[in-house]
Amino acid sequence: MAFLAGLAALLAALLAAAFRCIRRHPHPAPAAGFFHPYTNDGGGGERVLWCAVRAAQELCPGLPCAVFTGDADASPDGLAARALDRFGVRLLRPPQVVHLNRRKWIEASTYPHFTMIGQSLGSVYLAWEALNKFTPQFYFDTSGYAFTYPLARLFGCKVICYTHYPTISSDMVERVKQRSSMYNNDSRIAGSIWLSRCKILYYSIFSWLYGLVGSCAHLVMVNSSWTRSHIENIWRIPERTRRVYPPCDTSALQMLPLERSTTPPILISVAQFRPEKAHELQLEAFAIALKKLSPEFPKPKLQFVGSCRNKEDLERLQKLKDRSTELHIDELVEFHKDISYRDLVQLLGGAVAGLHSMTDEHFGISVVEYMAAGAIPIAHKSAGPMMDIVLDEDGQQTGFLASEKEEYAEAIVKVLRMPEAERHEMATAARKRAQRFSEHRFHEDFTDAVRPILSAT
Repeated sequence: MAFLAGLAALLAALLAAAFRCIRRHPHPAPAAGFFHPYTNDGGGGERVLWCAVRAAQELCPGLPCAVFTGDADASPDGLAARALDRFGVRLLRPPQVVHLNRRKWIEASTYPHFTMIGQSLGSVYLAWEALNKFTPQFYFDTSGYAFTYPLARLFGCKVICYTHYPTISSDMVERVKQRSSMYNNDSRIAGSIWLSRCKILYYSIFSWLYGLVGSCAHLVMVNSSWTRSHIENIWRIPERTRRVYPPCDTSALQMLPLERSTTPPILISVAQFRPEKAHELQLEAFAIALKKLSPEFPKPKLQFVGSCRNKEDLERLQKLKDRSTELHIDELVEFHKDISYRDLVQLLGGAVAGLHSMTDEHFGISVVEYMAAGAIPIAHKSAGPMMDIVLDEDGQQTGFLASEKEEYAEAIVKVLRMPEAERHEMATAARKRAQRFSEHRFHEDFTDAVRPILSAT
């Protein structure tokens, strides 16, 4: 407790010093600023950004919108073109661009140890640069940098955030207590009682700080029931918290025919090449499934589709290719990197099933995309997919949930052996359920949530 009190005193002193500096800063400009340092990650978070910008433009046509980005090549027209090409989102006008030069301070590679607190404090430094360059009346955080909220409030901004997942959760703490080795819990720590106890203390302190800064938001939007439960538990502002499902392109995908060619049957996996997406599990499950199929059964193909943010992602992609060779399935596995939205739709239209294997995925946009496109989802049995997405629709099963590679293999075989009429019936129910997560639904819920704040000033 003494340590926490010391941290609180230090934070108060820093905020007081910042306040003295900010008092001389001009009043915020009547504009909406979207803090999104990576505007080229190609994931669901970027889709949320562009749909949020479009919604703000439509709600307040005279309100300028700016995007804070660390991408040096970003330009107003270039970002507008990217939103349309990669996500099918047509902005009413190109956004202003505020370039950030200190993005390295939020990169995980900058902090080999104590990564969470390092990135969090680094985000404050980056936000300081952003808000000194341009101070908007409305500060939208669409990337989950909660530690920037007190600073934005000191600059006089109204803070609105869209939280995809909590930076820390009780599930993470529980995994450390159980000494489970995962991408966010090194095997060396998991194998040591002393190091595990130290990490639990670290997580406890960080969770307290996270709750403190998160409570500074004027409006919190979360993307799923799982995320809402954790955020309300940590930030403790349920009256300012709204569940707004993320925008999924269900309109274009629902135009695809449900009938699929099975010569060969195609499985698809859409996700960034990040460690938590557990692509290797999918490869191994696919290899097991192939052994369960009879020799005369048409050999299925597995298509990986995703984007790479950096050198580490590229190296991870190469390791997946090497692993497919080790499993002797490389002739049946394809990798598609950084493809256009149009090409993604075409690939989804040819798949009979879609794979998802991230543990505690906060929501799972790719799962919804599978369902809308007519591909049976085989998703991880946790968090968003289990609580919000892969649920029965009108009493009809909409997909499969799995945890271990053997369960994934069993589900893959079930889909591949499924009679066409049964597959069509399940795909129809899944497509109907996917309508709950459309861009239109996001636009309505997002607009309803932000209207009181944007209209009050």
